[in-house]
Parts: sequence; C-alpha cells; structure tokens
Amino acid sequence: MKHIWLFTVLLISFLSTAQTLSTYEKPPVFSECDSLSVDQLKPCFNFTLNNFIYNNFKIPEIVSNEDYTGDVQVLFEVSKEGEFRVIYVDAIYDELKEESKRVFDALPKIKPATYNSKPTFVQYSLSITIPLEKPIKEIGGRGEGLQKDANFKEEDSLNATLSDEFDNVNASLKPYEKLEYSSQLNIPFTHSYYARFDDEMNAIGTNSHTAAKPFIHTDVAKYYDIKAEKESLAKATDSWFGRKLYNEHLVQVQGKDYWFTVDPIVDLQLGAETEGDDGTWNNTRGVFIQAGFGKRFNISTSVYESQGRFADYFNAYAESLRAFGPDPAIIPGRGIGKRFKENSYDYPVAEAYLSYTPADFLNIQFGHGKNFIGDGYRSLFQSDVASPYPFLKLNTTFWKIKYTSTWMWLKDVRPEVVVDDAFLTKYMANHYLSWNVSKRLNIGLFESVMWVDTNGRGFDVNYLNPIIFFRAIEFQTGQGAGNAILGLSAKYKWNNKVNLYGQFILDEFSLSDVTGGNKSWKNKFGFQLGAKYFNAFKVDNLLLQAEYNQVRPYTYSHNTEILNYGHFNQPMAHLWGANFRELVLIGRYNYKRWFADTKLIIGQRGFDFNTDEDSFAYGGDIYTNENDRVGNVGITIGQGNKTNSFMWEQQMGYLLNPETNLKVFANIIYRDFNPQTITSSTTDSNTLWFSLGIRTDLFNWYNDF
Repeated sequence: MKHIWLFTVLLISFLSTAQTLSTYEKPPVFSECDSLSVDQLKPCFNFTLNNFIYNNFKIPEIVSNEDYTGDVQVLFEVSKEGEFRVIYVDAIYDELKEESKRVFDALPKIKPATYNSKPTFVQYSLSITIPLEKPIKEIGGRGEGLQKDANFKEEDSLNATLSDEFDNVNASLKPYEKLEYSSQLNIPFTHSYYARFDDEMNAIGTNSHTAAKPFIHTDVAKYYDIKAEKESLAKATDSWFGRKLYNEHLVQVQGKDYWFTVDPIVDLQLGAETEGDDGTWNNTRGVFIQAGFGKRFNISTSVYESQGRFADYFNAYAESLRAFGPDPAIIPGRGIGKRFKENSYDYPVAEAYLSYTPADFLNIQFGHGKNFIGDGYRSLFQSDVASPYPFLKLNTTFWKIKYTSTWMWLKDVRPEVVVDDAFLTKYMANHYLSWNVSKRLNIGLFESVMWVDTNGRGFDVNYLNPIIFFRAIEFQTGQGAGNAILGLSAKYKWNNKVNLYGQFILDEFSLSDVTGGNKSWKNKFGFQLGAKYFNAFKVDNLLLQAEYNQVRPYTYSHNTEILNYGHFNQPMAHLWGANFRELVLIGRYNYKRWFADTKLIIGQRGFDFNTDEDSFAYGGDIYTNENDRVGNVGITIGQGNKTNSFMWEQQMGYLLNPETNLKVFANIIYRDFNPQTITSSTTDSNTLWFSLGIRTDLFNWYNDF
C-alpha cells in the first residue's frame, strides 16, 4: 500500500513540475522577417507578434474601470498551413479571454515552421501583460534583429515538432472537462445513489433498460445529467484544499485524446453495539483511478487496504464463511479476512475493469468486480453480495432490446474441495434479455449455468456462445456437468410515479411434481414482487419502496455440491440463500448534499440443525448436498430450525464531495434474530449497533444477514 501512495505522490509532483525546452529547425516566419537570417527569425517572430497584439488589443471597459493589472495566459498554435489557432486562454475576466481570441483570429497567415524542411505545426504559451507594454527592439550581440520583448515568455515556449514529443504532452494539456460523465465507465453501483435518477430512467415512454447493473454513464446521460447535478452541488471556494475537499478529484488531467483522475479512498468508522464490549471500527485506505483513451476505451481500478472489527453477529457470520487455510473469516462482500490483533480482521481488496465500446450498440467489459441483475433491492438472478470475481461482460443494445452476456470465474474455498492448497475454480455464464414491450411494460428472460472442470474440459467453449440455450447444453454435456437456472422478470410503469417489478426463478422443473400438490422438494423456485413510489406524496427526491422475496428450500443447491450457485462461500443471488420469505421496506431522501435512508426487513428462514441427531439438509444452505434432504414431499418454507428476524437500519449523512462520493454519516442498526432452537451455528441475537464514519461510497455494503 505504501508503494501506491508513493506512486500517487510522484505522479502529482510530476504533473505539477514538468517543464519543457526544445528547439526546432526553423520557426514560423512573418513577412516582415522573411529577409532575416535563421538565427534572427525567432526574435523577429516574437517582436512582430507582440507588436501586433499591442496595436490591436482593445482593453475591455470592465477591465479599465477596475484599474486591473495582471496577465492573460494564451496557449496557441501555428498550424502547418501557417494559421494561428488559440488552444486555451486563462484570464480573470471573460472579456479579456474573448478579446484575446479576437486578436489572434485577426493575425495574418504566415509561413509555417519547418522540420527537416517539411512544414510542421508549433505551439507556444504567451503572457499578455495588462496594462499593455510596448515591445522594444534592441541591438544585441548578433546584430540588429535581436529583440527584447516584455510580453513573450521565451523560457515557457512549448515547441511542438516531430522530435519534441515530450513537449507536446504538456502543450496538449487542457482544463479537465469531466469527460467521465460521457464515458463508458460504470457508475459505481450503490442503491442509495442510483435512487437519485431512478425515476428519470423509469419514466413512461423511455426506452431505457434498468435491470443489468452497474450502468455506464452514456446509458444514464440520455435521461439524467449527472454532470449538471454534481456542478449544482459545488461549493464556492477559491483555495486548492477547498476545491479538492468539496468539489474536485484530487488529480484530474486531460490531454488531446486522454484523461484520468486519481482519488484517495477512505472508509473510517467508529461504533459500539449492545452485545459486544470491544467496540466496532473500520479503517480503509485506498486509491481510485479512472481514465479514458479516445472516445471508446476506458479503465477503472480501486485498491483497498482495510482492517476492522464489526458487530458480533457480523463477525460470527464472517467466520462461518471461513475458507480453507489459516485465515479466520471471509468478510462478506469483500474477501478473505486475516487475523489482525486479537479480535479484528485485515482484508485487502482490489477491483478493476476495462470498458471498450467498438460500436454504439456494443459495450465490452473485462475485469474483476461484481454485477447485479434486477430492479429491486434484492436479486434472485444475480446479486452483488458475494466477493469480487473475474468477469467478461457484453452489453448489446438495439431497437427495444438490451442483451447482457456475462462469463465469470468463481471459487469454491471449502476444505473438502481444495486440491494442493489451491481453491477450486468453477465457471458461471448467464444471459439476460431485456425487452421493452411497450411504453410501460418491460419483460426480461434470464438463464444461467454453473460448471466445473469435469473431465479436464476447463472453460467449456459450449457456453461461450452468447445466444445459446444453456439448458440444452446441460443435457448434451451431462446433467452432472452443469447446473442451469432459468428466470423471468417484469416491470410495469403504472405511471411516472409508481413502478411495479418482479422476478421468478426456476431451478428445477418437473410438471408432475409441480401439479401434484404434495409440496415436492423438486419445486425449486422463488419469486420477487416489488413497487417503487417516486417523489412520494409530492415530496421531491423521496423514494419509497416495498419488496417481497420468497425462495423455496433447495433452490440454488445441487446434488453435486460444487455446482451450487455460490462463490467464496457466499450466494450469487439472494443474501439468505434459500428457504426463506422476506419483506423489505425502504425510504430514501436527499436534499442537496444531505441524505437519509431507512430500511426495515422482516423475514422468516429455515436453518439446518447441524447436530449428530439431526444432520439433514433443510434447504436453506445452498452449499449442502440436496441428496441429504430431510424428505421428498411436504417441503415448506421455514422448515428446519425456523427463525424469525427483524432488522431496522437508519443512515443519515452529508455528501462532502459529489465528484468522489465522499460522505460523512451516522448509522444505526437494530437487529432481532430469533431461532426456534439454539444451536452451535444458530444463536439468538438482539443488538443495537451505532457507528459514525466518513466513507468514499463506491459499492453496496450489506449488513442484513
């Protein structure tokens, strides 16, 4: 981590101190200088240019009235055709900028600079002193024609010739224009931030597709101006520190065909809970880099170094996910947690991706991160609750359709499947077709398959086809060689304020068992029903959301355990796995930089007993073998160790920097977890967890286990 900060400091230092000096064979030539020797051409060019400016520049009235003294900085180019072109002007008054451009537009066409006797363009920086100072010719050691001039800064000249590539880099720099908001970069996916433009994306008549997340900026820019939103929140401050704290990226650089930003990442929290005596805390430091090259290629990376200790229920869940090896926990949604001190964890994380858009209808991403499919708070298809993973994703958009294909490299980290101390790699591929049937109705079709390196087949090329039907391939390669899941989603825009949405997931289909009415274990399905109310009760920026989720036992599991729908001991869909029903109520509100989020979750789950007397699988843990099920019929949600749970979470805060999503916040969680039977793996819990912090909010962090 020290190397990352050193690199950042050196990068900032380089960008702020880099200077260039070089020469070229022959400078541009005014007609007045045509008869002079080569060594006199540059001084003559300087004098003639400054003399023209002195005779033609008209001081604006507002500048005269203010009795202003200062400089106007002009970066300009003399093209290969000998034409003057202004690249950038910096002045305290817009009137001075406009007058500078007018004067340069009035300059005559001259002979261009040459390199190896061939015309080339050349760039200069010029400082125009206000009030104007008359250029003075001087006789020098080289004879008449050597000039001294009060305006032209010879030492700042940036001579852009074919041999001066280093000079060209600095000469091409320009003020940062916030190109990230028109790029193919992902908008960091957090439920709270996406709620800011959810209503615009879901207006009646829009041809948007809102299920496959994260969105890229160009998708959202059609409906919501994120750049304008950020600028409207800017604070009036003139100091460098004030701008960087409240309004800007720490480093923001833009050139002719590229740009990049560099920001620090922090997540610093202190808290306490009623069940634990050690306090809770988190200390995350990192760096976040975004960049664009040309108009179609972007990259992003975020590297985190973290230590922390959380509420006891959170710690217990993290340690229940423990992977093979000496490390005591997997921090949910992040990764392996090493022991830090006596009762805390050290958990480094790195995420990155490349985004390329070869054509307007196609975006390709390759990286290490997470994806989400759905319009709700939860997803029964693919969620972002597990740890990051490598992926390749294709988004194809045309007509009224968006088609998303994703291939993922996942890990099973349990001791029983580890070979030679290496985690088992398994593969997952899914397709999601989103179709806007009408101005109000959207229908989505989903399919996914999980497979492993059976018989040395590795990454099965059968699943590389982005439009193939996975269930058919599963039958052709052997039902034990893969685990396919099908899904159907729908969204209906009741009006511009109310949206209804839902998902249906099917993991097993046997018509006789479904219609038999005996609650067969093969009825492996789940569904989601939800509604969103935008600008609720005529209150701007108030979003209310209600969502019901239900998944039957044994869904997402398999008789070949490694083919379960999981990664790093965490579900790839709903956080609770299977064998549950849940009601989620959410309220989100923001006013300028202030925000508040409220969440209520009421649920019922069925856990395994995990005792010598009862070691059956009751269908909640997707990592158990469904062949160990408790029975074939009479299978109901909540069977096993029935547990009722209630959770209330309230977060309030202030957005310090809209550009980086840096916020200060207070968070309160009340959690009541009531199992029917207390076991070694399922304990009763009733806690109140309070924390204060400052966070660069770039991803969803789920506490509702």
